[in-house]
Amino acid sequence: MGLLSSANRCGCKNLLSCNLLRCACCCSWIRGVCGRASREATQEVSDTKRKKKRKWFLGLCGGAVREVEEPLASSESKKKKRKNPTTIPEQDKGKWTKKIWKKKKRKNQQNGLAALVKEISLSNSPKHRAQAGEILRIGNNNIPSRVFTFRELVDATNSFSTENLLGEGGFGRVYRGYIPDTMEVIAVKQLDKDGLQGNREFLVEVLMLSLLHHPNLVTLLGYSTDCDQRILVYEFMPLGSLQEHLLDVTPNSQPLSWHTRMKIAVGTARGIEYLHEVANPPVIYRDLKASNILLDGSFNAKLSDFGLAKLGPSGDKSHVSTRVMGTYGYCAPEYAMTGKLTKTSDIYSFGVVLLELITGRRAIDTTKPTREQILVHWAAPFFKDKRKFAKMADPLLDKKFPLKGLYQALAISSMCLQEEASSRPLISDVVTALTFLADPNYDPPDDIQDPLPITIPNIDIEPSQKKTGDEEQLQQKEDESS
Repeated sequence: MGLLSSANRCGCKNLLSCNLLRCACCCSWIRGVCGRASREATQEVSDTKRKKKRKWFLGLCGGAVREVEEPLASSESKKKKRKNPTTIPEQDKGKWTKKIWKKKKRKNQQNGLAALVKEISLSNSPKHRAQAGEILRIGNNNIPSRVFTFRELVDATNSFSTENLLGEGGFGRVYRGYIPDTMEVIAVKQLDKDGLQGNREFLVEVLMLSLLHHPNLVTLLGYSTDCDQRILVYEFMPLGSLQEHLLDVTPNSQPLSWHTRMKIAVGTARGIEYLHEVANPPVIYRDLKASNILLDGSFNAKLSDFGLAKLGPSGDKSHVSTRVMGTYGYCAPEYAMTGKLTKTSDIYSFGVVLLELITGRRAIDTTKPTREQILVHWAAPFFKDKRKFAKMADPLLDKKFPLKGLYQALAISSMCLQEEASSRPLISDVVTALTFLADPNYDPPDDIQDPLPITIPNIDIEPSQKKTGDEEQLQQKEDESS
C-alpha cells in the first residue's frame, strides 16, 4: 500500500508497471527526501572547484603533469588516510625504532651516575660542589662505557663466590668473572660503600678510563650502579699486580729477572707519558705504586685505579692546589708539604717505583729497622758512594744483571727523586732511557752518568704514627669528609 501511494504521489499513470527500483522519478524523490541528492550535487561542485584550483596551483608549480597521473582523491579515500596514516617503510621503521631505543637506553644508563653527581653537588661543602663540576667537565656528559646490571655480574661471578675472589683491600673486593655472551674473562671490583673510594673516586675512575685509552692503561669494560652498588668491570689481568711478583714473593715463586723488571718500568713510564703529554687536558695520576701496576700474561704493565687522578693545570697555572692524597712513601715532598700538585709529582712517585724494582724493597716497610723503613731514606747514603751501588740490587736477582745497566737505572731513579721538582726529568726522557735498558741486547756505554745524590726531605713522622697503603688513604678520606 505504501508503494502504491508513493507511485500516485510521483504521478505515474501505470500503477502496475511502476516499480520504485526502475522509476527514476521515484528514486529521485526518495533521494531528495533523504537529502542525498543535494549532498551529492554539492560534493560534485566542490570537488570540481577544488580540482580546478589544484590544477591552477600545480600549473604554477610545474606539477600539472603529476595532477593528470594522480587524480584528486575522493572523500572516502581521504577518510581512510586519516584513519590509517601513511605507514613508515619497514626498513626505515626499524632504524627509527632502534634510534629511539638507543636514546632511552643511554638515558637510563646515565641515571645512576647522574644521581651520584647530584649527590655530590648538593653537599654543603664548596669543595664537593667544585668536585661535581670537575666530574661533569671531565665526562662532558659522555660516558661510553658499558652499563652492567647487578644480575649480570652476580651470574658472571657465581654470586660473588669466594672461589673467584682475586683480592681485597680498603676499597672493597675484586672477583674474577666470565660473560658467556661475549666469552670474556673479566675482573669485577665491588667497592665497599664504607670503604676508601667514595662516590667522587668512583665517578672519576669511570670517566677517566672511559675517555683515556692506551696499551699501558687498564681497560674499563663497564660499570654498575644497579641496586645502589658501586661496581667497576675491567679486563682481566692474569698475572695480577707488580706487588705480588716483586714485594710479596713466596719461597716457591720465581723472582722477576732484571730485564723483566726494566720491561715493567718502561711500560709504566709509557702509561704516565700518555697521561702527561698526550691526554688533553693532561692528567696527573697521583697514586702510582706497585699495587696499582697490573701485569698481563707477557708482563706488560698497565696502570689501574684512577680514583685519585686529577686534571692537570691549564692556562698559565703551574700547579693544581688540592688536598694531599695518595700513599705515604710515594708522594713527592713538595706535594706532601704544600698540596701543590704538578706532573713532576708523578715523576717522583715513578722514581720510588723504579727504586723498588731495583732493590726489591717496599716504599714503606715497618718490619725493617727505623732508619730503613722508608726506602728513599735507606737509599740516600748509597747514592753518595759508587762502590755501594751493587749493594742496592735485589738479592733475589742473585747478581744476574748488567752492572752498567744497574748504574744507569739508578741514575734514572735518582734524577726522578730530586727534592727540587724542577730538577726532575720529563717522563718522555725517562721512557727513552728505559727503552734501551729493557732491550736484552743493549750494551750500555762506559761513560754512564753516575747517579745523583738525593736529599732526604724533612717531612718525617714518628714511627708510631706511620701509616702505609690503605690506612694512609683512609685517614685522608676521613679528613676530607670532615
